[in-house]
Amino acid sequence: MCRNIRLLFNFDPPTTDEEVSAAALQYARKVSGTRVPSKANQAHFDRAVAEIAQATRALLQGLETSAPPRSREDEEAKARARSAIRFHKMP
Repeated sequence: MCRNIRLLFNFDPPTTDEEVSAAALQYARKVSGTRVPSKANQAHFDRAVAEIAQATRALLQGLETSAPPRSREDEEAKARARSAIRFHKMP
């Protein structure tokens, strides 16, 4: 899993289009192996990012849960704690 792609489901306030687009861009970069595509590949890359974002929005809209909405602040704190353990730092 690409570590830069963040959890997007079940947040209050809801996930924004910018967050979905950022995740789609990170996914396309990871899969293609390039951060900046060549001019020859730019149109294909951009189209793929748009399609991934559209599929992600459809997925998020279709998911259901009975769990209470997540807090971005709580999720960030959990991520920092995992990172501290991973890199042997004290929280």
